[in-house]
Parts: sequence; structure tokens; C-alpha cells
Amino acid sequence: MDERDALARLATLLPEAGDDAAVVDGLVVTTDMLHQSTDFPDGTTRYTAGWRAVGASLSDVAAMGGDAVAAVAVYGAPTFEFEEIEAFVTGARDVCEQVGGAYVGGDLDSHEEFTVASTAIGRADEPVLRSGATPGDTVCVTGTLGRSAAGLHLFETGETDRANELFRFQPRVAAGRVLAGRATAMMDSSDGLARSLHQLADASDCGFAIESPLPIDNSVDEIVESDDERQELGVFFGEDFELVCTVPETELPTIRSELSVPLSRIGTVTDSGVTLDGETLPDRGYTHG
Repeated sequence: MDERDALARLATLLPEAGDDAAVVDGLVVTTDMLHQSTDFPDGTTRYTAGWRAVGASLSDVAAMGGDAVAAVAVYGAPTFEFEEIEAFVTGARDVCEQVGGAYVGGDLDSHEEFTVASTAIGRADEPVLRSGATPGDTVCVTGTLGRSAAGLHLFETGETDRANELFRFQPRVAAGRVLAGRATAMMDSSDGLARSLHQLADASDCGFAIESPLPIDNSVDEIVESDDERQELGVFFGEDFELVCTVPETELPTIRSELSVPLSRIGTVTDSGVTLDGETLPDRGYTHG
């Protein structure tokens, strides 16, 4: 069984789970695990690894419309080199500071491959769940899509400086706070736009009619040779950590005026089905395991 199958079967044991983070007494709590073999390509600096690992958990806080409070991480590796640990902690601290939170520590452990388990805590008075989308709402996404796909390609071609830069994404905590109380449903796009839409559709018992053009990152144009490949990386690759949300059409102008990042309208909530330009959009994206 893969990650999705396991989570689906666990849903009966953990009915409180299912959103990007758990909600406990006004706090949102989330945890993630990243591995050298699947998440940190050759050439990823420890600074980038610290930023990206902790940033992934902060993105879950953002998806709930929460303020970032603090994060911790477990750093596991075959050997401990102080310079690498220091770089990791600096990256983790810097990404927390970017979103108004604090990196407050963690644990060190021996492990057969470099592995990070991170946990973030946020505060959310009006947490945004995945289950509130209503037909007629507008579907939106922050920022651009495909940045991590471009970064992976650049790692593979040896352009590691640029690749590391693309892998250090900005968690959308500030945008999530603006959307809190206005968005009817929200999650991050770590599994890819297509899969995120299917997960939102399942949670909200609705559908989505998505339309091109989508906000594909300019870095994707540097590595593709066709529009089809461009769309593939933007829609299915994942690991971009943007916010995918639904909002009432009347709220969109006000939300955009308060955001410091672009918010693109990409479609409409419907009664059923997930389509892109009138064609069925496959439920395909990033999956662990």
C-alpha cells in the first residue's frame, strides 16, 4: 500500500485527521518527514534542507490560516559534521523568521540516510478546513507552480546554486492569514495541483472546473521544450507548497488587495468531477512510498 492508501485506512481510527494540520485548543499542529533519497537531491545544501524541511511543516500551518508560532526538527544522519548541522539549523531558523515564527530546537539521531522529521505549531482562531467548498465559489492558487520541478531538473544537470535557490520556497503563512475567515476550503499544493484538487473535492463533496492558463513559474520555461511538458510539471509534479483555496467570488477583490503575493483565479467549484479545460483531470501527483 502507498501513503494515500494507508492514510485512507487510518481515517477510521483518526477521525480528527484529514486536514493539513490538527486543530487543538486554538493551535494547529503538524509533522513531516523528509529523506535524502526522496526529498533532497544530490547537491542540496544542509542550509536548504533545513529551510525546506521546516518550511514544509510551516506550509501546513499556512494552509490552515494559522500564525506560525514555533518549529522543531529531528536531524538524523549516518555521521555528524558540525558545519552541516550548523547550516541546517541556520536554514531552519531563517525560514521560521521569514514567517514570524521561531525555530526552538529538536533532536539528533543516527540514521542510515540523512532524514529530517519536522513539527510546526501555529495559532488559528478561524482554521480553514478542506471541507467547506461550495458550488459557485472561485478556485484560486497563490504564487506559481512548477518551481520545484525546475529545481530538481537543475540539480540533475549540476546547476546546484540555482537549484538550491528554487528549493527554498516561501511558506505562505501571511497569505493564509489573509485568507482565514474568507476562504471556504484550503490546503497546500505539496502533492501537486491535480491531487490537491481531488483531495479538496473529496473533502468538500464537490467538483472543480479548472481553466488554462495556469500560473506556471518562469523557471519551468528554462527546462521544457513543449507546452504539454510545461503543463505536466505545473499541474502534476507537486512540492511547490502554494495554497490552493476556494473563496466566494465577491471576496476576491478584497483578498487580492490585502495579499503581498499573486492570487490567480484558476476555476470554479462545481457539483462534481474535476476537469481542466473541459477534460477530466487525473488524480495524479506526488506520493511517498
